[in-house]
Amino acid sequence: MTWLVITISSYFILAGAFLVDKYLLTSSIPNPKIYAFYVGLLGVASLLLVPFFGLYIPKTFQLISALLAGAVFIYALSWFYKTLKLFEASRAVPAVGGLTPIFTFLLIYVASFGKEMFSLSEVMAFMLLILGSVFINLRRDRLITIESFKYSVLSAFLFSLAFVLTKYAYLGQSFWNGFIWKALGGFLAAILFYLIFPEVRKDAFKGEKTMSRRTTAVFFLNQAGGTGASILQNWAIFLAPLASVPLIQALNGTQYVFILLFTVILSLKFPQFLGEEISRGILVQKMIAMILIAGGLAMLAL
Repeated sequence: MTWLVITISSYFILAGAFLVDKYLLTSSIPNPKIYAFYVGLLGVASLLLVPFFGLYIPKTFQLISALLAGAVFIYALSWFYKTLKLFEASRAVPAVGGLTPIFTFLLIYVASFGKEMFSLSEVMAFMLLILGSVFINLRRDRLITIESFKYSVLSAFLFSLAFVLTKYAYLGQSFWNGFIWKALGGFLAAILFYLIFPEVRKDAFKGEKTMSRRTTAVFFLNQAGGTGASILQNWAIFLAPLASVPLIQALNGTQYVFILLFTVILSLKFPQFLGEEISRGILVQKMIAMILIAGGLAMLAL
């Protein structure tokens, strides 16, 4: 179960990256397409790994799967960032977090013609993790609307598709080779963003008019951390059995636990950072969610 430890480690890092992404999207980089463009553009940096790990052209299916996985992931990011920008995180995140592992499971089930299935304990862990992921973000006074649900469904499906394509890409090649090709797929998606969307062409390279030096530094530092988390997450996908890939997505609930902990810690020094009052009822709800997630983790570990 090495993939389990690696997955949780990746979500620990991604929790911090999520908070920085949210800050940048609500302040310095308001256009989700441009933010996704910047993220995808950095995929070309994966070529720096070639001298250390090499690069070869895999079989056609693995090559196409890797390139599509990277491209679809960047497209999913643009929709998720747009969802976060248009709607409160408490509306969008529970839906995306709950639907993504379900879509991933369904896609793998269909792609494997029903051969890849959970064991009974994995089914129970899967359900506990999803319930915990939804419950930790759900706000009764901010229930998801039909419009935000549409955006969340599309984001979740695209993330699921990227995950499944990633796993199938890794089935026929080495980890680093698949990772580099996937990153290059994200880079190609960024180029398409530049060619297709006028607002990206208009604002992408405005330099200081678009981002200050401080924002640029924060963005690159955050992406460096995000890249480390991405490597860990991809490594977990590489190691995990095909049937366990949905569990990696379901474990996203641990990221929300880390986000909550980081937010509370930061709010001790910056009270305005929390952004909302935590009532006793909300605190109890989040504690129950954490117990559900811990139960799911325990079932997987055992």
